[in-house]
Amino acid sequence: MKYLKVIAFTHKQIDLKQLGCLVLNEATLDDKLRFIKLKYDIPELFYLATCNRVEFVFTAEQEVNKKFVKCFLTSLHTDYLTTQQIDLLVADCCIYEKEDALNYLMRVASSLESLVVGEKEILSQVRKAYENCRVKNLTGDYLRIIMERVVKTAKEVYTYTNISKNPISIVSLAYRMLRDLKMPAHSRILIIGAGETNQNIAKYLKKHKYTNFSVFNRTLHKAQHLADELGGNAYNLEKLTSFSLGFDVIITCTSATDPVLTSEIYKTLLNNETNQKVIVDLAIPNDTAPEILLQNKVNFIEVSDLKEIAEKNRQERYQELINGESIIEKNIKEFRPVLKQRRIEIAMKEVPVKIKEIKHRALHAVFADDINLMDENSRLVLEKVMCYMEKKYISIPMVMAKDILINND
Repeated sequence: MKYLKVIAFTHKQIDLKQLGCLVLNEATLDDKLRFIKLKYDIPELFYLATCNRVEFVFTAEQEVNKKFVKCFLTSLHTDYLTTQQIDLLVADCCIYEKEDALNYLMRVASSLESLVVGEKEILSQVRKAYENCRVKNLTGDYLRIIMERVVKTAKEVYTYTNISKNPISIVSLAYRMLRDLKMPAHSRILIIGAGETNQNIAKYLKKHKYTNFSVFNRTLHKAQHLADELGGNAYNLEKLTSFSLGFDVIITCTSATDPVLTSEIYKTLLNNETNQKVIVDLAIPNDTAPEILLQNKVNFIEVSDLKEIAEKNRQERYQELINGESIIEKNIKEFRPVLKQRRIEIAMKEVPVKIKEIKHRALHAVFADDINLMDENSRLVLEKVMCYMEKKYISIPMVMAKDILINND
């Protein structure tokens, strides 16, 4: 695990509104990650952004310190973060390397590092983030085997502890706060964004008999899929600027880096209604422009409102945290020889090629004249001997190398 690194910005050290500044724009994400890989000679990289964390998981030979992180962030965010903002974020980031990085990744995927301990959404978010980068060839074999073990460990934590018993999540906490406002079942609900978070909160709403939904999303087919599940109507995101059917509740969670719900759009959506509205904004950064809250009567629910409830949940699950940590420790111990063996396999993969090259040169160059003097039967026997030795020479160093590396830490 010598080269495994994690740069983490999370709710534990950084205000969630500041954290939102680090979220990369989806339209430029691939280009920025490729640029970072090239600039800092990073062989493998994936990026994770959720409602309470932004993290970069990668492999690198160079030392990763606060100076490196500052250069790293500056390269990613030259367009809208000031030097002062970057300095503050760097001061509060966490850097993990080697086995500590693996331990941290396992804790994240197992929800031990979550704002709401025990919520299972984080595992699917980690897997999805890794898969998004894998299919774009941003990762390779090393992170593949790391992630296989991370996912295995997280599943064991969820299975063999009670950490997710009677589960709560950011989404369920947000729904509870919405429920406490006693919104009637016929409330007009606008859902902005059709991603996993909004899909999950929509399930709560449907379960509790809400029926009046309008779903907006950048890609219409995703909006249509969610609207069909809810028995609502689907619209392209641009239609927000002209929607005139009114609303009682807005639920929004997109990956946009700028407010989706601007003052102008909100004024259009109000359609001259003056009663108090509800906005549930689970996006980081917030989808809601700050001036909307200053200029209008709004019950506003955001991720940071849920921290107090989440801390109580953490205290209640303290023993399960300890149980989860022991499962992680066991998996790390088991994984050490597995990783070493894989490293040997990769390092030794050139051996068969080299041995075949030596054999070919011996037969067709070095000893070619002598072999040509042999009769056909002798040449066939020689060929069999060479093939036998080739196989043995391939297998013996592989076995010896594995034995040396596994038994000599």
